[in-house]
Amino acid sequence: MTLITQQIDNLTTEIMRLNYMAQEVSHMLQEQSNLLRIRNMSLPVSVLEDTQGFSEAVKLLSEQLASEQVELAQLRALAHTGGLINSSLDLDTVLRRAMDTVIGLTGAVHGYVMLLDQNTGETEKVISVNLEAGSTDEAELMISRTIVDEVMRTRQPILTTDVQDDERFQLTDSVLKYDLRSILCVPIIYRDQLSGVVYADNRIREGLFGESELNLLVAFANQAAIAIQNARLFERVKARLEEVTAIRQFLDSIFASIASAVITTDAHGNIRTCSPVAEQILGVMATECIGQPVTQVLPALYEGFENVLIEVQQQGHQEIIEVNTVLAHRGPTSLSLKLSPLRGEQNETQGVAIVLDDLTAIKERDETINVIRTYLPPAMVRNIQSIDSLGLSGEEREITVIFADVRGFTTFSEQLAPEELMQIINQYLSAGSSAIQLLEGIIDKYMGDAIVGLYNTQLNPQVDDHALRAVRAAMALVSDVQALHEVLPPEQRLFYGIGIHTGTAIVGNVGSPSRKEFTALGYAVTFAKKLQEIAQPGEVIISEETYQAVKDHVVAQSTERRLRGDNTPVMVYQLTDIR
Repeated sequence: MTLITQQIDNLTTEIMRLNYMAQEVSHMLQEQSNLLRIRNMSLPVSVLEDTQGFSEAVKLLSEQLASEQVELAQLRALAHTGGLINSSLDLDTVLRRAMDTVIGLTGAVHGYVMLLDQNTGETEKVISVNLEAGSTDEAELMISRTIVDEVMRTRQPILTTDVQDDERFQLTDSVLKYDLRSILCVPIIYRDQLSGVVYADNRIREGLFGESELNLLVAFANQAAIAIQNARLFERVKARLEEVTAIRQFLDSIFASIASAVITTDAHGNIRTCSPVAEQILGVMATECIGQPVTQVLPALYEGFENVLIEVQQQGHQEIIEVNTVLAHRGPTSLSLKLSPLRGEQNETQGVAIVLDDLTAIKERDETINVIRTYLPPAMVRNIQSIDSLGLSGEEREITVIFADVRGFTTFSEQLAPEELMQIINQYLSAGSSAIQLLEGIIDKYMGDAIVGLYNTQLNPQVDDHALRAVRAAMALVSDVQALHEVLPPEQRLFYGIGIHTGTAIVGNVGSPSRKEFTALGYAVTFAKKLQEIAQPGEVIISEETYQAVKDHVVAQSTERRLRGDNTPVMVYQLTDIR
């Protein structure tokens, strides 16, 4: 462009010099002609005519050069505009830049770009510029609707230098209403599809637009069509991206609210999604997992896991597996895995969905329940709602302890074979267990031929009547032993000595991590054992504390007795009946 500009500038200077010389020659010839006329002489006519012709030729050349300069300026502006409108992917920005260009290239006062909806064919968006108003005005389309409709119908540009003298449009309502004059309107076409029109007018001057402006606007419309299409495509992609982002956020919120962990893979076994619960359970990061092979990212769950993945994907059936594994960040873990094929629209397998449930807490609960079953009757176990809330780690509380020992069993056992001995003692221990559990007590332990029962622990809270339950269990045991004697031979008839005390103890699990027992520790247990030791066969001895708690419900005789290893007598009560 620099070389062409320089050449045009040089040519302009030369034409101006020629024009000046022509004027000088013409002036000199005119003066010479005047002198000759005084002497009744004259110049040849051809000389004056040639001079006049030369001047007119120079003038015409000057006008043509001016026209070429205008066209060159327009082409420069068009080239600049092409880069300008293609420098943005925002549709409104593209259209506004396009309108500024239309006004600048044509010298119009009003300009409009109207886009059509590609689905309905209706006008979708209008950007207008009104230089008379000094601003963009989209409130009213002051255009020749007839001309616009004709351009849309024929897809051909229309140029009218004075629409009021144009027989095609002079009587239309919009021409009369808006006093329109010069009008240019060209279609915007992209790949043989009409996208809209560009419209420019001037309501003051007729003859403003010519073929040059028309060709320029057609070229501009072709450029604008590409820019508009790119902007529309960008808007569609942007809208699609926003839609996909919204769906992704929605899925993420669903994943976050699902208690189960969810991992999905593609057809090549690479992870596509990893829910927050999966991150937590498996100790992995989703950002590090996506796109990686599932067998490399996930911990080694078990040896055949990879084969199961392949089988589910190839054969298209579901697999449910329970796995006991050890995870580095949490230790022993129990998992339930449900592997299902992911299918596409054509029912083809596109990957695998893995749903994991952490069963560790459930397994631990079941193990705790199994331990509790050794202490409680089944009905009480079923009533426990939350093992975590039982406080089995250790708690100080008031309990009632029943300590029952089979009298004379040591001497008795020396006379029997082991198998027969076990059969007999189990009958007495079963009677003791049944009596204690009948009143919802728990079996603390068996100590050879002795049995210890507890009331009002965390497992069987009985705040108001635990002492009464214990004495009723003791009397039931006495009665059950009498009933057992009726079916046993005289030499196998043994009796319980029973001691009961109410007091404070530490109650909870004791033992090692591999083996724990639920028990009670403290003076309450020790004193109940001491009372049992002084009880005669078939006798129930209760402490002062227990008697005060049940005195309105029992028949008992007070007595002073010395405990084993202590010469100081203590007040105890011999229980004889229940009221």
